[in-house]
Amino acid sequence: MRRTGSALLTLLVAMPAFAADVQFYMSVDRQKVGTEDTFVLEIVLGGAPQGAVVQFPAPADFEVLSRAVSDQMSFSAGAGGAGIITTMKKHTLTMRALRAGKLTIPAAVLSTEGREYRTSPVTMEVVEGRLGGERRRRPTSPFDLPGFGFPGVDPEALAEPEVPTSDSDLFLRATLDKAEVVVGEQLTYTLHIYARLDLSSVDNVKPPKLDGFYSADVRVPTTLMPEQRVINGIPYRQYLLRARAIFPLKPGTVTIEPAEADITTGNLFASRRVARKSNPVTVKVTPLPPGGKTGLVGQWRLSREVSATTVALGDPVQVKLKVQGKGNVQAVQLPPLNAPAGLRTYDPEAKDSTEAKGNALIGQRTVEYTLLPQQTGTFVLPALRLEYFDPSTKTYETSSVEPVTVTVEPSSAGATTMGSASAIANPDAPKNQLVAGGLRPLRHTATLQSPGGPLWGRPWFLPLTLFPLTLSVLALGVTFARQAAAKKSPEALQRLQAKAAQQRLVVAQGLLARGSTVDFYAEVEHALVSFLEAKLGAPLKGLTRPELVARLDAAGVPSSERDRIAAVFELCDLGRYAPGMGEPSARRRAIDEAAAALEGWPT
Repeated sequence: MRRTGSALLTLLVAMPAFAADVQFYMSVDRQKVGTEDTFVLEIVLGGAPQGAVVQFPAPADFEVLSRAVSDQMSFSAGAGGAGIITTMKKHTLTMRALRAGKLTIPAAVLSTEGREYRTSPVTMEVVEGRLGGERRRRPTSPFDLPGFGFPGVDPEALAEPEVPTSDSDLFLRATLDKAEVVVGEQLTYTLHIYARLDLSSVDNVKPPKLDGFYSADVRVPTTLMPEQRVINGIPYRQYLLRARAIFPLKPGTVTIEPAEADITTGNLFASRRVARKSNPVTVKVTPLPPGGKTGLVGQWRLSREVSATTVALGDPVQVKLKVQGKGNVQAVQLPPLNAPAGLRTYDPEAKDSTEAKGNALIGQRTVEYTLLPQQTGTFVLPALRLEYFDPSTKTYETSSVEPVTVTVEPSSAGATTMGSASAIANPDAPKNQLVAGGLRPLRHTATLQSPGGPLWGRPWFLPLTLFPLTLSVLALGVTFARQAAAKKSPEALQRLQAKAAQQRLVVAQGLLARGSTVDFYAEVEHALVSFLEAKLGAPLKGLTRPELVARLDAAGVPSSERDRIAAVFELCDLGRYAPGMGEPSARRRAIDEAAAALEGWPT
């Protein structure tokens, strides 16, 4: 089947490109920049004939720092299952403005076969200095609480990463936003790819082991989105792989081991897969300063909600304690409620929630109590205090709630204590008296029988004991008879083989959202080959494309089903090379097409 795939790939390369209309346009990644900022100008060309020449704009108010070109190819199925390849060429220019003002980049020009195409010019607003500073804003407070500030980490504010002497065109770098923290304080561990090459995919990302830390993801992009960075005067594209909030659990100098990732560069016909390892990072963790009575770190606020402050005897009171803020919510220990003895307290229900805002991990813990008054009167829920260490001020802070008074009034029946409602409602009723007719006479009659013999001595005992064994022997004999009959039938063997091939699609379906792209499409192709071998009764591995079509024609397979089978083989071969074929939607399409080909086989 590998020879069949090679023939298919040669056929796809030899097919002429679809005569689509010429696409030619120009765009920038932002409309407003500073004179110290860089930006990206992209000129995209698609569907142009051979010999087309692009004349780049040469604006006097801008300088070009670097220039790169890349080809992107897409595959689609046309009428009759024929494949169509569309090629797009993208020119990427990293530029910088030379002065402030409202500046215009003139149109790019495409000349081909006596015709001329022009893009639209691009107008930009340029200001003095660095505009990147305007993006450094403080996010809103967690859970909309006033008074808490949680600045994120602006990538522009990070120190430039160290470029390795080897593999400088493509490297992996890990960073920490702080070099020294106290126990329990949040660090942000960020993993980036820096590239001067075109990336196709990133697989097998192995983050470091974070022993001695509590960690949670704050940013895990689903797609690779580049950001332009200039390192030592050289432009790079920066891709975020992962950002995690980590909280050290013990003091000391801790080194986090490197992360690893497999990166594929290039395009469909000129790709290269390389392994990259990041740098280790080190952080110094110091103990909390003396004077505190807590190990909670961050910025927190304690609140209390009471469902009602005036209730009738027997009506429950719901009390909700809530702490919310920035930090590790798993380290939060709420103070005890300490309700008065006159309010019976049931076991509380606790619930935690976390959310990422920027690079800050914010959390909320809610504990809800149910209180049941046991007597009338006035009861005070005492004040509560929560102490924490605020690393931004390097001091111990306290959040507290004021006392709450709960008034319990008599019930509607006039009871003042629990369990006395009937006595209050009818004080003259007899105490500890049986209601007339409340007792029923004891049964004093019985029928006595003499004991019989043992069970094994009765006539029905032996047949009843042997019945399950007899039934099992009969079922086993029927199974053996069916298997022997099936082994003697070639048609039955073919059916079993075809069913086994269909089961391979179930295995492939398990790889829809996991496993490598190559393994997935190989499993789909193997399932289809096994099915055809079972149906045709002959081996098919190693056949070329024309030989396989001849076998299908000789078996009387209709042309529509034959073309459908061939299209599935084309899709499997394409899945090994084309970018984007590893997406769940593309894998789902391959499964559906293969299942349709198997189900449509003539009976």
